Amino acid sequence: MAEVKPGSNEWLDQVTETIIDPDRPIVDPHHHLWQRPTSTYILENLWADTGSGHNVTKTVFLECGASYHEEGPEHLKVIGETIFVEAIAAASRSGGGAVISAIVGRTDLALAELDEVLDAHEEAAKGLFRGIRHAGAREPYHPEALGIPGKGAEGLYKSDDFRRGVARLGERGYTYDTWHYHHQNLDFRDLAAAVPGTTMILDHFGTPLGVGPYAEQREEIFAQWKDDMAAIAECKNVVAKIGGLAMPDNGFGWNTRATPATSDEFVEVQERYYDHTIQCFGADRCMFESNFPVDRLSLSYHVLYNGLKKIAAKYSEDEQTAMFSGTASRVYKLD
Repeated sequence: MAEVKPGSNEWLDQVTETIIDPDRPIVDPHHHLWQRPTSTYILENLWADTGSGHNVTKTVFLECGASYHEEGPEHLKVIGETIFVEAIAAASRSGGGAVISAIVGRTDLALAELDEVLDAHEEAAKGLFRGIRHAGAREPYHPEALGIPGKGAEGLYKSDDFRRGVARLGERGYTYDTWHYHHQNLDFRDLAAAVPGTTMILDHFGTPLGVGPYAEQREEIFAQWKDDMAAIAECKNVVAKIGGLAMPDNGFGWNTRATPATSDEFVEVQERYYDHTIQCFGADRCMFESNFPVDRLSLSYHVLYNGLKKIAAKYSEDEQTAMFSGTASRVYKLD
């Protein structure tokens, strides 16, 4: 019998759970879409996940380097992704499932042509463009250990040209999303403090790594991460996406097992990251995210949101509403 591949439907279907609080409205503020020779995740795949039991009403697409233009000016090739996603978003309004309600695109924020690219994103997105993710993720120490090594430039967050680009986003009413690794958290804090006029969204908890040499340092990393997140939270222009901690590079190992994680397993090892971040930022600056399909390599969508609801159960109704839908709706202007 052939081995079942982690992340496949066959693998994920080995763990099914009764849906917790199935009527609660959810905005998923972080997912990807792509159509590549090796894998595809488009509307039918997204709807299969978001429609697997929880009441996901809206979503936000985050750039992932898909469907760029192959020709034309180099700085405008990224617009191909926005055109690709806008067509899928238009189809999502047919009434068959969650509606893709916002697009966060990509550009190099240090470009001299930044405004031209932002204008092109705005036109291509047909009212859905909300901001840019120019990720800072850079792992100079052990890149060979990572499944998804970042491509951030050295010293990106400190660059004057980059900071001017981040500031320009705020001037134009756009958001700035980023992801990076745990050892970059204080550099991000400095960026946020230097550009207070731009709303910044920190993706994936600042990605505490847990593979390669980092696998034996989890508790030391967690202790430093706690301090760093508290420092970032002092910057009131930063909002935290809480999720994306089931990526293989986080090192929990579910992607190497014969069966995916259950919601109880998820809660047991990850709840402390969620609770600390919520304590630091407050529910009105936190939003639960799926990071699908990347986190499909560890657990299924309905199991993930069961886990999130178990973590959220200790918080008030208003706090739960904020984290499951309200914060994302406000930050990405979905209402």
